[in-house]
Amino acid sequence: QAHLEESGGGLVQPGGSLKLSCAASGSDKYAMGWFRQAPGREREFVASISWNSDVTNYADSVKGRFTISRDNAKNTGYLQLNSLKPEDTAAYYCAAVSVVFESWAPKTGSVYEIWGRGTQVTVSS
Repeated sequence: QAHLEESGGGLVQPGGSLKLSCAASGSDKYAMGWFRQAPGREREFVASISWNSDVTNYADSVKGRFTISRDNAKNTGYLQLNSLKPEDTAAYYCAAVSVVFESWAPKTGSVYEIWGRGTQVTVSS
């Protein structure tokens, strides 16, 4: 059974940066997404990337500040978080779904098959 493991979360001041990583096991081709959930709020889409990295999608709230990427040789995905704001505080989860079309990068959480346990990002002064 493939699984995902996030790392890189932490406490950062407003305006700061973090880089989250998502290490994946398994050999299937997969699209990867990042989602986040703050206390008392529903899970929301953050970003997604296709298997061959030619398609990326971002939530409007993070566009221009966050960058999703991946290194298939290392079976790892990344989410670079810049210009962080207190409202970015949440648990961040990576997710993966096996793909047939390599340029597919879904934004809907229910599509994803495998989820990590999450890493906490706290933005506070």
